[in-house]
Amino acid sequence: MVLNALNQRRWRNFRRNSRAFWSLIIFAVLFCATLFAEFIANDKPILVNYRGGYYMPIFNFYPETEFGGDFKTEAIYRDIEVKCLIKSGGLEVCFDDPEGVIEDATDGVVEGEPITTGWLLWPLIPYSFNTIVDIPGAAPSAPDRHNWLGTDDTKRDVLARVIYGFRLSVMFTLIVSVIASVIGIIAGAVQGYFGGWVDLVFQRVLEIWASTPSIYVIIILFSILGRSFWLMVFITVLFGWPALVGVVRAEFLRARNFEYVRAAKALGVSDRTIMFRHMLPNAMVATLTFLPFIITGAIAMLATLDFLGFGLPSSLPSLGELTRQAKQNLQAPWLAFTAFFTFAILLSLLVFIFEGIRDAFDPRKTFE
Repeated sequence: MVLNALNQRRWRNFRRNSRAFWSLIIFAVLFCATLFAEFIANDKPILVNYRGGYYMPIFNFYPETEFGGDFKTEAIYRDIEVKCLIKSGGLEVCFDDPEGVIEDATDGVVEGEPITTGWLLWPLIPYSFNTIVDIPGAAPSAPDRHNWLGTDDTKRDVLARVIYGFRLSVMFTLIVSVIASVIGIIAGAVQGYFGGWVDLVFQRVLEIWASTPSIYVIIILFSILGRSFWLMVFITVLFGWPALVGVVRAEFLRARNFEYVRAAKALGVSDRTIMFRHMLPNAMVATLTFLPFIITGAIAMLATLDFLGFGLPSSLPSLGELTRQAKQNLQAPWLAFTAFFTFAILLSLLVFIFEGIRDAFDPRKTFE
């Protein structure tokens, strides 16, 4: 895509802001890595070779009978007998002594029978966000070579939950921020451009809406309707869109009597074209100034509700739920350190990035 001269200047300004540019690179690497979380942390192998055939359990359902087992339920690939069936080509002796068969598979023969050696390609972290780790001792367990950040109070791998929770938090934040910003910009533009009774009515509605105790309403709605990701998005947008209305309204009120706006009206240019093609770009600097607050506010809202137990369903990975576990398990400091550094890194990167974007759109700022 070819950028025009104005956007090329903005990109150069952003590149020269080292803090923002490197924050964008680090954030992009982390986010892109979490997009493939199933390949990084999963209790199912990425690829299975069984009798010369290839299977991808992370995408497809395979019953245990597919690998010579007895059950038609999904194969539990971490089970020693399933591993034995795959590696030995489905020998029935696996049910007698699976560990012995796996060891003898390297010799190619078990009691005179040839073995078709199979294999499993595991992710770097052999646990998903909801996998119960079968290790001795009380939960939560401390970090070790198998669980690099330890386990939580239900013996789920903390690192796997952080990877999935990071992706979920960023996706939630991006969806909420985009939708809320679009609604807020349109509402503020309409108020500022038309003014008069339109502005008056909108302001009264905003005053009433802003005085509504949002967190209590959210808790009540979740208690009635149940908890889900998209309901959380809808309710957060419902209370988040007024954040940009004030600043966009002020910019449009200031610019509505500029000469270029009056000239465009005299030439018969439509109101929509004047608002969003000519006036909105001039209001983007002030608008982008508030975007970091909307983004961090969305993450804080999600984390707060999860911390209180009224956020996402317990079946989903949540960074706020990890924080609540840290509070309830003060004897496990690795939970608190993990939650703190995850939020600190995520929020810092996002704030630095949008500060750079704001400065890049500001014609008065240049970076040497």
